Amino acid sequence: MQLAWRQNLTKSGVRRQFARVFCVMFTCLLVLLCQGVFAQESKERVFRYEDANGVVVFSDQQPKNQSFEVLLYDCYACNPDSKVDWHNTPLFTEQYRQEISLAAKQHQLDPALIRAVIHAESAFNPAARSRTGAVGLMQLMPATAKEVGVSNRYNPSDNIEGGSRYLAELMQRFHGNMQLACAAYNAGPTLVSQLGAVPDYPETQSYVERVQILWQRYRQQ
Repeated sequence: MQLAWRQNLTKSGVRRQFARVFCVMFTCLLVLLCQGVFAQESKERVFRYEDANGVVVFSDQQPKNQSFEVLLYDCYACNPDSKVDWHNTPLFTEQYRQEISLAAKQHQLDPALIRAVIHAESAFNPAARSRTGAVGLMQLMPATAKEVGVSNRYNPSDNIEGGSRYLAELMQRFHGNMQLACAAYNAGPTLVSQLGAVPDYPETQSYVERVQILWQRYRQQ
């Protein structure tokens, strides 16, 4: 009887151990699947906000008349599979007019280019934050913000000034070649300098093309 009880106990322990291993494997699989989904959707906006009852809500629809935080937000114009019609999507012609004009004059840039880059980077959302750490209207990374003297990346004026300064430096580095400067803004100047061309990344190729489209459209306003 005692031996049988021990055998049953051992079998029961094995079952419990098997159940634990199964749960761990299932959890790992679920995490991997979720990571894959987030990787595919990393170019989309996810809005986090509290509803009237204080419940935290995550949505792909921007809430109206209340504050929100943007999560998992990477470059707005970088998704090669974007369904946005870049030739006809509404433009942001009035937002931050004074800040853009001042930055353009100070850094000798076409204000239409600054506006096109802001549109491509954040769709004029000053609260935009990417999962890689880029923040604000012109999606400044911490190191870039420090380099151009921006302490508050969420401040629209500071972000536009700093982003424009960085863009002007890239324009100078690439001898006024807008395509290369925009590619460097997206993929980094070192890579673009090494290649001497726009990197053959679908995201960067899409970004550069869409900035060009937006720039031409903003110039016509």
